[in-house]
Amino acid sequence: MKKALLLVIIIASLAVAGLWLQYDDSINRSHITESMGSVVVTIKKGQHLNQISLTLEQQGVVVNPWFKWLVRIEGAASKIQAGEYQFSPGLTPKEVLAFLIKGQVNQYAISIIEGQSFKELLTSIQRNSAIKSTLPSQTNMLTYIKLLGIDETHLEGTLLPETYFFIKGTSDVDIIKRAHQAMQVFIRDEWPKRNKKDVIKSQYDALILASIVEKETAVGSERPRIAGLFLRRLEIGMKLQTDPTVIYGMGDNYKGDIRFRDLRKDTPYNTYTRYGLPPTPIAMPGKASILAVLHPEKTQSLYFVSKGNGTHIFSNTLKQHNAAVDKYQRNKK
Repeated sequence: MKKALLLVIIIASLAVAGLWLQYDDSINRSHITESMGSVVVTIKKGQHLNQISLTLEQQGVVVNPWFKWLVRIEGAASKIQAGEYQFSPGLTPKEVLAFLIKGQVNQYAISIIEGQSFKELLTSIQRNSAIKSTLPSQTNMLTYIKLLGIDETHLEGTLLPETYFFIKGTSDVDIIKRAHQAMQVFIRDEWPKRNKKDVIKSQYDALILASIVEKETAVGSERPRIAGLFLRRLEIGMKLQTDPTVIYGMGDNYKGDIRFRDLRKDTPYNTYTRYGLPPTPIAMPGKASILAVLHPEKTQSLYFVSKGNGTHIFSNTLKQHNAAVDKYQRNKK
């Protein structure tokens, strides 16, 4: 009887040892070969351990039941984070589990470009296949504001141009809210440092003027001077007379060319027919344009015209301006 019991114990021990060796070999050896290349696996929210283990095994990343044993031994079943993961050749199941626990998911990036309108920005976001589209591609601004739950009367100019990193499946709403929060933080932090003698009396007005500066020049060194020029026009009660606001006010009627009759047709955004700032920003201003408005260059210039190479010639008087227009726009000498 004792010999039989001893034999059973020896056999059981050998079986356990054999299982342990298989387990140890499986969790410490990579199953992702060089020929497979990197393997992308998506773990969905709400998946339980059996589903996760099966997904990983089907992709050739782990072998079961050993991986499930590993997760249970480590007490990690509730610690695995959802997301898209990329596992490279050579990673062992133990290292894979560490990725899953830390949430080392694939990072995607999208950039909001300085000068984009909200419509252009939304189109760019929704064309990104890694972003989940939940907003309608076309509706009115008030509907977007309601769907986003953002405390604004208009979204133009309120989203900070920046590169935003996200995981696959992030919604368009989440991206836009992050950009809005980033702008709120930036303007809130920079506003107290402004030149308090300027005619701009609110953060929103600063964003409006910054959006105009953004659309007028892509040359960083010119932004403070153009901001100072527009501020001087506001100070003396002169119309801003800037084409980008007219174009924005034309909406879909703008076909790539602004005509004299467009400058004469009154809209809330026509700064040739109306004094002061337009009612809202006309684009998303970048940090440099916002800082240019908050810290403008003191200038006597009231006019500027494009040289045709991306830069501008500035003039103090209308006579000087007309001569510059003749030289650079009408090709007269």
